[in-house]
Amino acid sequence: MKFIAYYTLLLFLFSCSETLEYNPERNFSDQQKSILTSFILANDSSTIELPEGQFSFDKSLILEGKTQVIIKGQGKDKTILSFKDQTQGAEGIRIANCKNITLQGFTIEDAAGDNIKVTDTEGILFEDLVVGWTGKVDSTNGAYGLYPVLSKNVTVRNCTVFGASDAGIYVGQSDTVLIENNITYWNVAGIESENSKEVIIRNNTSYENTGGILVFDLPGLTQYGKNIEVYDNNVYENNTENFAPPGNMVGVTPPGTGILVLATKGVQIHDNTIRNNKTIGVGMVSYSLLEAMGGEENTGGGGSREELEKQNKLDTNYDPFVGDIKVYNNTYENTYLLPNLNNDFGKLFLLKFGMDIPQVAWDGLQSPNYFLADGSINPEYSICVKESEGILSVNLDAANEFEGLEENPEIFNCN
Repeated sequence: MKFIAYYTLLLFLFSCSETLEYNPERNFSDQQKSILTSFILANDSSTIELPEGQFSFDKSLILEGKTQVIIKGQGKDKTILSFKDQTQGAEGIRIANCKNITLQGFTIEDAAGDNIKVTDTEGILFEDLVVGWTGKVDSTNGAYGLYPVLSKNVTVRNCTVFGASDAGIYVGQSDTVLIENNITYWNVAGIESENSKEVIIRNNTSYENTGGILVFDLPGLTQYGKNIEVYDNNVYENNTENFAPPGNMVGVTPPGTGILVLATKGVQIHDNTIRNNKTIGVGMVSYSLLEAMGGEENTGGGGSREELEKQNKLDTNYDPFVGDIKVYNNTYENTYLLPNLNNDFGKLFLLKFGMDIPQVAWDGLQSPNYFLADGSINPEYSICVKESEGILSVNLDAANEFEGLEENPEIFNCN
């Protein structure tokens, strides 16, 4: 075993990772004034028609306090908005305090922060968009491609998102969300649901990210997540090295992660195809484990791990444990012999399992309320895994330094 570990470590040290880069030809024309004006003067129940062409902006396009507005391009390969030279604002498009807004049929690139941010809006549809960052994929890219927060009735459909240094498609602190038929690649997180309720993530393709699909609950926010269903997705080859800025919470995501659930209750993961994610197919972990793992700090804002750890101490209602998780009927394949060794989980799996890496793993950290008075498992904290024969699932027993690690544990056999 020691020989294998040393040999594979040498292979890792002397290997080089692929450079991810996208450099499209662009020939910009100047329509900034007219397009900015169309946003400023937009009336309720109107359509903002974005013309065909490639257009560069140095400031954000802002829509605020409007109802029933459609922002429509001539096609995602025909209308291209670039914010590469942005000097004012952080977002490419910012929408706030609106109702029933549609964005469709264009490409948006290279915002200084988030390409499209939507906040405090009821009814938002993102459809047929291409959203990303050009040039080399690295930590200087903006955080989020599509970023609806504090919103209701959110739909993201038929979009392609790449290059985000946090999440390509992100929905945060929102209710009633549908994310379907999208393609995400070259992001740290392909798709992320954070502190959101009634979320469906289905029929998406998420590949060559650090993590394919993340379902997170973090402390100190306006609500906690619940009732998330992740199904019929194709999640494969999510082995990109994590390029999140130092200290960002998503920076804890191990390269080689298919689907990861963090401290969320009421999650169903079923009928997905999960292939060739080097480290883990489906992982379920407590916020406490990530806190204990430590990492680089970043004092740059509320999304940093340092700030979240402070919030965890202050938020007395936050429950850091996963629970009521059901994992079933998924299809797994991993043709890699070894996990990614550039993270603690990959090293642990190699040490404990050699080349027989598990497809499903729970950290095993238990809430003080894990057992009921009669000794049975509290349904709020149950972890149910019902996969086909030959799929290895594990309770890592992280609380006891992994000493009681158990393969295919009986506690996973629940309804």
